[in-house]
Amino acid sequence: MLSEERIKLMTRMAAYEENEGKQYMAIGSYFRSDYMGKQVIHSVISATIAFLIVFGLYVYYHFDILMQDIYKLDLLGMGKKVLYYYAIFVAGYAILTYIVYSVRYNRARKSLRKYYSHLKQLLALYDLEGKSR
Repeated sequence: MLSEERIKLMTRMAAYEENEGKQYMAIGSYFRSDYMGKQVIHSVISATIAFLIVFGLYVYYHFDILMQDIYKLDLLGMGKKVLYYYAIFVAGYAILTYIVYSVRYNRARKSLRKYYSHLKQLLALYDLEGKSR
């Protein structure tokens, strides 16, 4: 005989698996340090590309001024300044990424713990039904 409580639990679990469960299960398959490291590396690469694009646009926009003053410019000082801005930009982006993905990972782990407790409840209901026969 079908148990109404078991059917409700299975329906809730199926809905979870179809919606946020897919994303959370993918996150939950990683250790925290592996997941965070992967996301921070991706963000550093993305930040580097974004910085290069913005810097290229800046150079393109001010190209005439740069060409006029090319012999007056302190290229070493300018290079240090660009590297300084790059380091600040990438560090800020990496810190922000770490915070965001840390919250996502913790949210996913909490949700998966709840999902696994529902699985245990479902197993207990099956065991209870099996013993009553």
